[in-house]
Parts: sequence; C-alpha cells; structure tokens
Amino acid sequence: MKRLFYMFTQGSKQLLLMLAGISLIFMARATDSTYAEKLGFPKGAKVVILHVDDAGMSYESNEGAILALTKGVATSTSVMMPCHWVPGFVEFLKAHPQIDAGLHLTLTSEWKNYRWGPLSGKPATPGLVDQQGCLWPNVADVVQHASATEVATEINAQLQRALAMGFTPTHVDTHMGTLLATPAFAEQYVQIGIKNHIPVMLPGGHATLISRQMHASQQLMAQMHLMGNILWQSGLPVLDDLFNESYDWKNPPNTLHNDSLLQVYRTNQYIAALNSLQPGVTMVIMHCTATTPQFKHISDSGPTRRGDLLAMLDPRLKAYIQQKGIILTTWRELMQRRSRLP
Repeated sequence: MKRLFYMFTQGSKQLLLMLAGISLIFMARATDSTYAEKLGFPKGAKVVILHVDDAGMSYESNEGAILALTKGVATSTSVMMPCHWVPGFVEFLKAHPQIDAGLHLTLTSEWKNYRWGPLSGKPATPGLVDQQGCLWPNVADVVQHASATEVATEINAQLQRALAMGFTPTHVDTHMGTLLATPAFAEQYVQIGIKNHIPVMLPGGHATLISRQMHASQQLMAQMHLMGNILWQSGLPVLDDLFNESYDWKNPPNTLHNDSLLQVYRTNQYIAALNSLQPGVTMVIMHCTATTPQFKHISDSGPTRRGDLLAMLDPRLKAYIQQKGIILTTWRELMQRRSRLP
C-alpha cells in the first residue's frame, strides 16, 4: 500500500512550503461538506464505488470482473490497455454499455513471466522500458528513469487506443499508484482528465482512511486537497476518500484451498471495511479474478484475487450494504451529477 503515494512528497521544497501554508485552509474546507453532499447525495451518507482493478490483464481477470459486475455487487472496473486480453473485455463492454469502466493507466509490468510494453513504443518513450523492452516492474524504476513527458505520451496513447477501439472510459485511475509517485507525474494524470473531461481517481476530500493507511503528512494531504479542488473547479467529480487495503489482507492458511472459508473471511473483511468508512464518496479497490490452475503462472496473488470475487458474490455482503443504507454508485453517475452543477 505504501507504493500509492510513497514518493509524491519528493517535489520541490518551494512547492511543499506553499502547500504547507495552505494545507489548513483546504483541510478546513474538506470538513465543511463532503463531495458526496456537493453532488447531491444525502448529508452523512456513505456513498461507495466498489471497484475492480486489472480488467484486460488476463482471461481470468476479465472473467472475474464480469462476474463481480453482473452477478455481484461491484459497480465499476478499469482496463489495463497495454495488456493482452483487452480486446476481449472491450467486446464485452460494447455488448454491455451500462457497465462503468475506466482506464487503469499502466506504467509498470510487475510479473516475472507475463509482461507487456508501452503502447507508445520504445523509441518514443525509452525511459519507460527495461532491458527486455517491457515496462519497468516497479514504481521506483519508473520514477528513476522516466520523464513526465514520456509519462504523458504513454497515458495519452492508452486513452487513444481505448477510443479507437470504441471504448469511451468513464474515468481514469492509476495502476500501482505510479501516476501519484511524483508531482510531475501527478500533473500529467490530472491534466489528461481535465483536457479530455474524464473523471480522475484522486482522494481529494477528507481522505480519512487513505491518509491513515499511508501515515500521510499534512503536506501530502494538502497536495491531495489542492488537486481535488482543481479537478472540481474543472467540472469533474472528486472522491472524498479511497480504500485500498484489501490486496494486503493476509488470507488464513486454512482458506487457501477452501472457497467456502475464503469467501467467509474476505466477506467479513469487506464488511469491516465498509463499516470503517466515513461519510462521503469512497472508492473501494479490489482485484476480482476467476482464477484457473494456469493463473499461478502469472502471479502468486490468485487466492487474494479469487477471495475478492467470492466476497462480491456473497449474499451476506449485499444484505449488509442494504441493511446499513450504503449507497452504491458509479463514476458515470458521479459525472452526471457533477455536470448538472455550476
């Protein structure tokens, strides 16, 4: 989890001093009212996007996302455009235009034996690729080798591929948090949303959970609030908070080969997570995957991803959401609500 904003405070001292000076102002504004209220949701409501990352990464990722969205309670997904199973998922989206799907802007290729390269091509973005010609395996290498210009070139190539395929994304977010790793990268991330009028995943409101998870400094949270304000003033919706802990939950050993026990454990974890949310719009990130025996050759994260899918399909989770009056939403609905406001 620390990868999400782990280097974002490496910006200039002048920027940090400026943000420190305005941080209390923005934090005060964030507590006045939530972005959920500004968007017309009831005061004090928990409004949640249950979001599935990594569509397009593999056949299993596609199947898991589809099941979570059509048979479970998940409300949103995002697609890794450089990956090999994107065409199949885009065909599904064309047949199901009501599905809320964005771009999981991808600047890393983290698995050992299953990898991908930049859509912009190595000659255009040499700082984005490793010795194999693939995207770097971790965020630190991207920060070390790539320029903000190269980052902008690649994320725009990913957007253009989506549009050329007939897929209009409902939002953009960032794989492994890479686009929030430095201020220069974050600027490109925000700008692609503003220039194309596409919502950007960014916890620009009270950010209670994500700041606690990240042990975030006041300066870092000031940066989040500032960028959230910029997005809002540009006519885009903004998240109040982000929950991104589920990938780090450690499945008990007795659940690893028992779907029933795995479902109980992961569902309980998601119920506890929803219970911990503060009022406002929160995006809850997960990685629902219909794992097959072959998935272990891609990643050792199969039980975690399968557990997420089982939780989204669990009637207990749906019942809890209804019982507690949690409002499920999508990026499409947030954008529609924002478009009706000044």
